[in-house]
Amino acid sequence: MKIAIASDHAGYSLKMQTLEIVKNLGHEPIDLGTDSPDISVDYPDFSEKVALEINSGKAERGIIVCGSGVGASIAANKFKGIRAGLCHDTYSAHQAVEHDDMNALCMGSRIIGIALAEEIITAFLNAKFSNEERHKRRLDKVIGFENK
Repeated sequence: MKIAIASDHAGYSLKMQTLEIVKNLGHEPIDLGTDSPDISVDYPDFSEKVALEINSGKAERGIIVCGSGVGASIAANKFKGIRAGLCHDTYSAHQAVEHDDMNALCMGSRIIGIALAEEIITAFLNAKFSNEERHKRRLDKVIGFENK
């Protein structure tokens, strides 16, 4: 699977480690920046890059890292077709894919360490949408909000 990955300056270190984790799991990481922790940049710009990469079909899923993960999640969810979730535990990371068809994982580099991040990323990438009727019905309602 192709995975778009981006961060702001606060998430740079975890983003760099995420690239390696994704590669080691057998997926193709797409690095969308930022390229340095030394220059302050704005998380919405990097949420947009991941959202556009997913919506264009160049990536199947995305991972966005900022300091708390909250801003990245809020920004990514402004894009039609993006279902971004802030996950700091493994249950949420796989359950959000299985039940809600989450396609963008957001994490806070100031909240979690690398060991937990690796478990979360693994859970996210190994999960698949269930296609159960109740989950499809709920997802259709959520998608319907985008068209109002």
